[in-house]
Order: sequence, then C-alpha cells, then structure tokens
Amino acid sequence: MKVFVAGATGVLGAAAVPGLIAAGYEVVGLARTSSKAQALHRAGATPVTADLFDPDALQAAMTRHGCDAVLNLATHIPTGTAALTRHGWAHNDRIRTEGSAALVAAALGAGVRRFVQEGVTFGYADGGDTWLDEDAPLDAVGHVATVLDAAGNARDFAARSGGAAVVLWFAQFYGDDPLTRTRLALARRGLPAVFGAPQGWAASVHIGDAGTAVVAALAAPPGTYNVADTPLRHREQAAALAAAVGRARGRTAGPVALALGGAPARILGRSQRISSQQFRDATRWSPRYPDFAAGLAALRRNGYPRAS
Repeated sequence: MKVFVAGATGVLGAAAVPGLIAAGYEVVGLARTSSKAQALHRAGATPVTADLFDPDALQAAMTRHGCDAVLNLATHIPTGTAALTRHGWAHNDRIRTEGSAALVAAALGAGVRRFVQEGVTFGYADGGDTWLDEDAPLDAVGHVATVLDAAGNARDFAARSGGAAVVLWFAQFYGDDPLTRTRLALARRGLPAVFGAPQGWAASVHIGDAGTAVVAALAAPPGTYNVADTPLRHREQAAALAAAVGRARGRTAGPVALALGGAPARILGRSQRISSQQFRDATRWSPRYPDFAAGLAALRRNGYPRAS
C-alpha cells in the first residue's frame, strides 16, 4: 500500500514514517524544503513538494504516485508564551481547517480509499475523576474547535468516497520535542510545568507510541479513537518532570496562572482521564511506555534531558 503523508517531517510524522516503512508501506511524504525532502529520502520515503493548501497540486502528487491512503499529520503547534495566545494558534487552525479540506478534496479526486486525520483529546470537557471515552461530552472552544473541523472533513471524505476515515485524538505528546523541552526548562527553574489543580487528571502519549498508533490506524475499523497512555494526576506529572531534571519537588500552575494564561491555559488545566481502550481493542495497539512518569524516566536513563 502506498500512503501519502502530510506533516511527514513534523514531530508526529518523524515518529510515524520509519514505522510505516518498517511495516512494509510505501511512503510518499510532503516536504516544504529541500532539506526536509532529503531527510525523507534518507528515511526511505519518496518526498514530494506541494502546497498543503493547494488541492490540485496535492491531487496530482497522489495520482502520480498511485497513493491508496492519506495520513494528515500536519500541525504547527506553538510553544512557550505563544501557546497561551489566540494568535499563536492561527497557523495551526488554518492547517486543521483549510489544510484538511484541501487534502480531502485531493484524496477524493485521486481515488484514495482511506483517510487518517490526527487530532487532540483537549476538546473533551473537564471530566473530574470520570474516565473519558470517545462518547464523552465535548467542550471544544478556542483553538481546540478546529480539531472538530478536521474530524468533520475526514468524515466527509468517507461519506463522499465510500471509503474509510479514521480520526485519532491524541493525548499530549512528550519526548524529545520542543514542548517537552519547554516544560523541563520550567521544572529546572522550579516553576510550574503542569497546568491545573493537583488532583486533576492529565493524559499523555510518548511521541514514539503515537507513531506506532498511526501505523495501526491504517488497519483500524473506521471511526474516532482516543490515543493515550495511562493518565496520571497533575501532581504526579509535575513530580515526574521535577525528577527528570533532578529536583525533589514539582509544581502545578494554580488558579492565578490559569486566569493569566487565558483559554489555552484553562483548556490544558482541565481534568481529563482519557481512555484509549476502544483503540487498543480495535488494533491491539499498546504504548511502549505505560505512563508519563515511566516514559520520562526512560528518557532520563538515555541521557535526556541534555544539559543546557
């Protein structure tokens, strides 16, 4: 099977592409620069250059390479203070709305039969101690609302093509990535690195495990699935971040910080005890790292975070 991957050189794409190739898929990866095209070529993928917002160019690339499936893993996630502003999410919003619509239009024109769309679990309402599965109430406001737009575009593909659409709602990524480095830098300075009440729940997924979930999605029954490891309480995540940088105590951001951080901070501060049981049952996917603390501990054993 030939798969067209948008976002092939991003955080998630870089984790998924090697696994796709190892599983026997032929990968055609979208690259915006020559250096990224070279990176895809070294990984064993076929790079193509096209504008994510140009459905005609995308369709031509998919048709030329005979692609059977499209994986939309494209994002532009801001970090630092930019993540706490509405403006900071503008480009990511456009990718999830216009970009996903362009990919769907191209996939329909190219006769693609399967479409996989990434998303995030932050659209669920605060659930307290309740486990949140795919039927849990939504409260997708602000920058999270565009996750629903992308999911809707994927479902539109299925309805119009008669093919299959799989939507993956990922918990918060961590690993060797900009967001984790930012959180570790905060913990190193003794500052709060986790938003929300200490007793609230946070779900996560290691980037490598997210990559294997993308591979599994190519054989999954159509539907929307949560992808997460075992959730921890906010205070447990803060403790894991502190331990990773050699500090004895972690801190969570309280009500004042949530208020100052606006809607993005309040969304991050929700209590979300995410269940990915449906995806595990459907695909037999299981994360290598059972939870955030175990994953960070493994990273530390491998020399991460590096001294700065």
